[in-house]
Amino acid sequence: MSRTSRIERNTNETQIRLELNLDGTGKHSIQTGVGFFDHMLTHIAKHGLIDLTVEVTGDLHIDDHHTVEDVGIVLGKALAEALGDRVGITRVGNIAVPMDEALVFCAIDISGRGFLVSNVTYPTPKLGDFTTEMVPEFFRAVAVNAGWTVHLHQYVGSNTHHIIESAFKAFGRATALAVAKDPRVQGIPSTKGVL
Repeated sequence: MSRTSRIERNTNETQIRLELNLDGTGKHSIQTGVGFFDHMLTHIAKHGLIDLTVEVTGDLHIDDHHTVEDVGIVLGKALAEALGDRVGITRVGNIAVPMDEALVFCAIDISGRGFLVSNVTYPTPKLGDFTTEMVPEFFRAVAVNAGWTVHLHQYVGSNTHHIIESAFKAFGRATALAVAKDPRVQGIPSTKGVL
């Protein structure tokens, strides 16, 4: 069965079209209008081995808030839809990813309970047109709408670009591990029998 999703979401603030394939190779086409954010989403695709297309028209004349948060909402919903019944998945994935002086750890549990815990810091408030305080807003939107528990923990780091890139790469790698099929897993990977 194909683990894909295609979602369109149109509001007065953003118009988003997103397609993904969990069993891809990392192919991507991403155009949100926010260059640094495009770069970070590319890392999720490449390191998560997710084929990802994102096209956004947002109210960037205001700021990047609605665009970044709404992409998180749609990405979370698409991840949940693509996973389907969650039979046979590994469920949990975690990894620490370095980016020069920065090191961020990400742990994901496809638990059915959307929750974000993060201690990542952002020494610089802006990177290009991207507002760095939007990083936790994005990951919270993904976690809540996917029904995933996501932990992001920064061990070290002083360069804002490196810290954020490490977090996005770690999220991608942890996602690849958590959504992977394991032939030893029979049914739903939960003692409850549901996720």
